[in-house]
Amino acid sequence: MVNTGVQHTEHSDTKGFVYALIGALLVSTNYVTAKYGLMGFNPETFSLVWTAAASVYTFCIVLITGHHRELKIDRSSVKHITVLGIATGAGMILAWAGLALLDPSFASFIWRFAPVLTIALSALILKERLQLREILPIALMVAGGALSTYGKWHIVGTGVMLTLLAACMVAVQMVTAKMKVSEIPSHVLVFYRVSGAAVCIAVWTIATGKLHFNVATPFWIVTLIGAFLGPSMSFQYTFRSYKYWDLSRSSIVLTAQPLFVLPMAYLAFGRIPTGLQLLGGFIIVAGAFWLAMIHRTRITQLQ
Repeated sequence: MVNTGVQHTEHSDTKGFVYALIGALLVSTNYVTAKYGLMGFNPETFSLVWTAAASVYTFCIVLITGHHRELKIDRSSVKHITVLGIATGAGMILAWAGLALLDPSFASFIWRFAPVLTIALSALILKERLQLREILPIALMVAGGALSTYGKWHIVGTGVMLTLLAACMVAVQMVTAKMKVSEIPSHVLVFYRVSGAAVCIAVWTIATGKLHFNVATPFWIVTLIGAFLGPSMSFQYTFRSYKYWDLSRSSIVLTAQPLFVLPMAYLAFGRIPTGLQLLGGFIIVAGAFWLAMIHRTRITQLQ
């Protein structure tokens, strides 16, 4: 019986890692497909097309997997689903507005603050306090961010601030999803995430008069493909990893995302950050890994 338990744990760990890795790989395509799409769409319309398409994709997945009966959720989950949709909608608009102003690889470095914010928010909900050893890697990340924007804040500052605000919204999404993933199938959870966001974005885009669909066909094609790979399929695997792994482990895998984005961005656009941007970006990644490992060690000790 003991051996079986160990095998089951190892099997769960493997599945958690594989799902988290696939999720990280798929969501990394966002930086390329979305950057291209934003060359045609404005951020608001792009966000609406992106989430609406992802809603259709995920609804089809729900039907194919036979989870359509589980679309009906308990009253206790309505609040969480609402928060998930609003946070996703706000995060999408902020993220794409930021990406439109930044190099995709550099944006992926700044996004390393999202797993850190997720860890911090989950710690806050659990009433834990950040320890000194956790503050040090955060300081390292801030230093990396300052270095990467040194002398260029007037050029990239707005994009960086929009991206950081979007990262805050993602932290809210991840913690909310973690709280409900054991009760709601990942397919259904992803559907409510993107469909709720689509409704919120539609209201905002129409109210601000920024709805413009007159965009060339190539931008539509890449955007629709990106919506399938990113917000639809990537979160299917990321949320599924939460069933086998805790949030901190999955966050560690997501921290490696810039390593996937760099070659993708180079192949798609023929350029990557250089000089202080690249050095500062890797310092941010190093700090994010350091903090994630510290947090993971602390969680393991408490178990």
